[in-house]
Amino acid sequence: MTLPAISPYPLPRADRLPANRAAWRLDPDRAVLLVHDMQRYFLRPYQEGADPLRGALTHIAALVDACRCARVPVVYTAKRGGMSPEQRGLELHFWGSGMRAAAEHTAIDARIAPEADDTVVTKARYSAFVGTDLAARLAEWGRDQLVVTGVYAHIGCLLTAADAFMRDIQPFLVADATADFTAEKHHLALEYAATRCAVVTTTDQVLAAVGTARVDVETGG
Repeated sequence: MTLPAISPYPLPRADRLPANRAAWRLDPDRAVLLVHDMQRYFLRPYQEGADPLRGALTHIAALVDACRCARVPVVYTAKRGGMSPEQRGLELHFWGSGMRAAAEHTAIDARIAPEADDTVVTKARYSAFVGTDLAARLAEWGRDQLVVTGVYAHIGCLLTAADAFMRDIQPFLVADATADFTAEKHHLALEYAATRCAVVTTTDQVLAAVGTARVDVETGG
């Protein structure tokens, strides 16, 4: 019931993404960037320096930097270590006891670590909305779009996107800023999202939208 070893695989290519049913357009004035579960425990199964982790980290770092510059809120999710069986709930039956309460498990990867103005939401289930104040924060900020990055695409990322959809928050799942167990599971997540609950997009597309906002802020346009 532990995490599987993850063999390298190439990140999804822009020209091979599933067709989106929704035609939503990312608006930086409405958006929040979510960096989902990029903790050391969840990244341990990947081969360091190889895709998908290498590319996903590079793309997440670029998105984080651009969103900070454009004043798009950046939110990180993290799970607690050392949870009791009661706190683990039904996830215990699928994944065991989970991470220990130690930085080697719980720390967010230093290459994309949160800064003082970012928000960290502590969650206990797949969806970043369950048992957290994430929805309330988006409402307080007047934002109704969520750009989802991180791991794992077919588990927490997809369930968070689906949960956002059911709350009338438009989710954007970034294909090449997420990583998964296998290429097949990654594609499964993208296919479901594009046809049922989200817009599947790429890092370049998000940067283009956020970059326009950044120019407007800098020029006063």
